[in-house]
Amino acid sequence: MSVGMYDVAIIGGGPAGSTAATLLARAGRRVIVFEREKFPRFHIGESLLPFSMKAFSRLGLHEKFLRAGFIKKFGGEIVGACSETGTKFYFKDGYRSQTDHAYQVTRGDFDKVLLDHAAECGAEVQEQTSVDRVQFSKDDVELTVKCNGSSRSIRARYLIDASGRASVLGRQFKIKKTYNHLQKLSIFAHYDGVWRANGIDGTLTVLIRAIDRWFWLIPLSADRTSVGVVLDSETFRKSKLSAEDFLEQALGEQPIIAKRMTNARRVSQVYVEADFSYRSARLHGDRWLLAGDAAGFIDPIFSSGVFLAVFSGERCADVLNEVLQRPRNMKRLFARYERSVNRAMDVYLRFVNAWYTKEFIEVFLAPRNVLGLAPAVNAVLGGNVGNSFPIRWRMWVFYFLVWLQRHHPIAPRLTLVPKKTEASASAQTAGVMS
Repeated sequence: MSVGMYDVAIIGGGPAGSTAATLLARAGRRVIVFEREKFPRFHIGESLLPFSMKAFSRLGLHEKFLRAGFIKKFGGEIVGACSETGTKFYFKDGYRSQTDHAYQVTRGDFDKVLLDHAAECGAEVQEQTSVDRVQFSKDDVELTVKCNGSSRSIRARYLIDASGRASVLGRQFKIKKTYNHLQKLSIFAHYDGVWRANGIDGTLTVLIRAIDRWFWLIPLSADRTSVGVVLDSETFRKSKLSAEDFLEQALGEQPIIAKRMTNARRVSQVYVEADFSYRSARLHGDRWLLAGDAAGFIDPIFSSGVFLAVFSGERCADVLNEVLQRPRNMKRLFARYERSVNRAMDVYLRFVNAWYTKEFIEVFLAPRNVLGLAPAVNAVLGGNVGNSFPIRWRMWVFYFLVWLQRHHPIAPRLTLVPKKTEASASAQTAGVMS
């Protein structure tokens, strides 16, 4: 092997790229990571899932997470906008649960911990370096990279594209396909002073479902909370409001949120993220694999982004480590990788499609302890996307109940329109009279 030849080049130093780099470097492979930004940098996606915990143990990250101050997350709560209380679920109660918690994180800090860890494990990491060109040959991959205005070329036997939504190979091969029915937009910010419950309930991600949008409240630290709203892009455009004004108005219209934010103070700018849901038609080719958001992203509702990134990064590393030993198995192993990642995304796509129906929330908010449905749904919410038959048939029953709710109500019908409080009614009256 020539001095300049790497075993694997990775585009992108986010969770997928960092996970793959760490595992490959630990396996003795020569790995280089190109990250176009300088970490830490702001990123959406702050809530992790318990089915990533096994991967974090394998990576050796738990102590670093605790030193970084990431708080443990023990579950979630889903609430209808028309009610005061919702349904809580705790990870410990999931079907065959192996852990009772995950983490809530600030993504800038989380991603930096992962990327620095990859470097400490032996991967060569180059930040503020963009990949301008990728060329494939029979024996290797050539990347033209740019840093500080100067370009150079490097060669690697294989390539992982973990470049996120930019998806270098997705653009090059024109394989990125959007889900037109899921073109949502997220508007969010960080706040101090948001009320939260005591004990482990204060760590839960809270999701509030309204008629045409949903809201999240994610605890990030002892005092800081991420608060956001997700809705159709067209709804925001038609409002003709600034992101700041739209977010303030949307939060103020939800009594559940307004009550929690009585003493809250915004401590960040208001961020807007659009075009959430898409997928690549292919996840592999000759000498390349797509991982993380470069492979696809299925809406932010169930915190699947980081989970799928770590999931795919781990599998990328395992597949490539084997392929580097036995190159003749590349096509079979790459195809197996694609099937596993697509299956995981299919699980979340079906869940997300159901979430955006009113019937989903009506059934979810009227849980019944029959057939072990609740633990199965809990497990999928926690990231269990495996091929477990006990979970699969229970999820089939759950989706059947959601379908049945549309035609023959088995749970109370909900308006998903918030009940007006005296304070909000007074505020609206004042607005009309001003």
